[in-house]
Amino acid sequence: MGTWDAFAGLVERHGGIFGGCWCTYFHPACADRGPGYDGSRDYKRRLVEEGRAHAALVMVGDEAVAWAELGSPDELPGIHHAKQYLAEADLVPDYRVTCIFVDRRFRRQGYAKVALAGALGMIGTQGGGIVEGYPHEVGERRMSSSFVYDGTRAMYEEAGFAFVRPKGLRNTVMRRAVAPIGQE
Repeated sequence: MGTWDAFAGLVERHGGIFGGCWCTYFHPACADRGPGYDGSRDYKRRLVEEGRAHAALVMVGDEAVAWAELGSPDELPGIHHAKQYLAEADLVPDYRVTCIFVDRRFRRQGYAKVALAGALGMIGTQGGGIVEGYPHEVGERRMSSSFVYDGTRAMYEEAGFAFVRPKGLRNTVMRRAVAPIGQE
């Protein structure tokens, strides 16, 4: 909870990340969640307070400039193209990285890679395991950063992920093992 204000500042500077969602899409549906921006903010804050929402924040001074959302499939069951994903699933990962966001003032400077590395480090300190990410295939075609909410395939490959299969039109399933850190 100690980083909530920095995270909230990042989200608020951008009107709620991707149309006000506060990256709650990937979390379980909540019947008592309020509508719109305020409902998403309150729901995300409650998840953080309850220890059911996790993210690696990238800080510049006391300001969060990027983040990567991570969690178990139980914490983050909502993924795009879920029907296809489930029909083709060969295993259930220990962790998922579902969203990476970079402040528009800091884009194209490598902060998405730093956020992903931070998420992998957090997973390592929590015992490690199999991690999936669902980055986009952008190829030569440029895409708006608002559509590349989980980074690119090339970025995940640089971080040691292996391509598993396509998911949807331009999404992928990528996977890597993360070793435990500091668990002697």
